Amino acid sequence: MEINMKGRIALITGGSEGLGKAMVLGFAQAGADIAIAARRTDLLEETRDEIAHATGQRIIAYSADVSDAQQISDLFGKVVADFGQVDVLVNNAGTSQRGTFEEITDEIWQFDIDLKLMAAVRLCRLALPGMKARKWGRIINVLNTAAKAPRGGSAPTAVTRAAGMALTKVLAGEGAPHNVLVNALCTGIIESGQWERRHKALSPDMPMDDFLSGMAKDRGVPMGRLGTAEEFANMACFLASDAGSYITGTAINVDGGLSPVV
Repeated sequence: MEINMKGRIALITGGSEGLGKAMVLGFAQAGADIAIAARRTDLLEETRDEIAHATGQRIIAYSADVSDAQQISDLFGKVVADFGQVDVLVNNAGTSQRGTFEEITDEIWQFDIDLKLMAAVRLCRLALPGMKARKWGRIINVLNTAAKAPRGGSAPTAVTRAAGMALTKVLAGEGAPHNVLVNALCTGIIESGQWERRHKALSPDMPMDDFLSGMAKDRGVPMGRLGTAEEFANMACFLASDAGSYITGTAINVDGGLSPVV
């Protein structure tokens, strides 16, 4: 089986680092040209230059805050002007914001809703007409496993991610007759910069590999290790290509077996 994205145009939000950067690399290796969006211009440009040089694909970086409706509209207009269309949309922008319910203010709720839910709603609304007209499209909403099995203290993230899962299912039903496939990827514990920062803060003298394996054990990950951003990106590449042509309306856990069956 070949993961072939040649000729496809992908727009990936939150694409400058972590899971987003891994998806940019994976998509580019599969032959896609890519628009990447995030807030930090310096990281965006570094990612663009690094991956464009490594793969030879056309990659354009756009600085945008997708919690702002006008910036989303401006972003999408620029991407279409530069690339002509968007075939694959990956809604990846977000943060892990949580606390006890009583402490979460209206302002925190609204920011989380705008960044994680409304950004996806607005971008999907812009991308869908073209995808339907061309009879081909892929939308991937990056969520986390709390969307399916929230725990106390996981709001507002768990709530907005659960809404993202419902959005995925609604769009999948409407897009399927037009060959527009919509899925969600729910992350577990993936190696990232936040764990590196936590390692430096908590156990700087411990080898990083030992720290990560200990964390996986403490969290009860059945595979005994954390996932990698590349492993996550591999699943995204599959869903974004013709290889995943009969999969839509799903929310797939990428978590090493940590979550209960749902």
